[in-house]
Amino acid sequence: MSDLFLTDAEIDALCAPLRQPAAQVRYLRDVLKLAVATKPNGRAVVVRSHAEAALSGLPPSAPSTPVEKAEVPAARPNVEGFMTLIQGGKKNGATQKKQSA
Repeated sequence: MSDLFLTDAEIDALCAPLRQPAAQVRYLRDVLKLAVATKPNGRAVVVRSHAEAALSGLPPSAPSTPVEKAEVPAARPNVEGFMTLIQGGKKNGATQKKQSA
């Protein structure tokens, strides 16, 4: 498992002199532009292959099989529902006032 992710010692070396985990995470994300996840204790988790590629100056590689994005139609506003709402109607239908006997 240590081969897949950078060790805490390697992250400490990259972020020196920063010691606090939150500061290290900000530095790795904002300055080094690495994809960083966090452990439950707040320490940074960085994938070794991504760190090596980013720190070597290589451009990010394209995925081997491009994913096709489905066309999603644009959402249209519900004009009738809006007009009912502003005219005093309820979402589940207009309520009728009952007269007391």
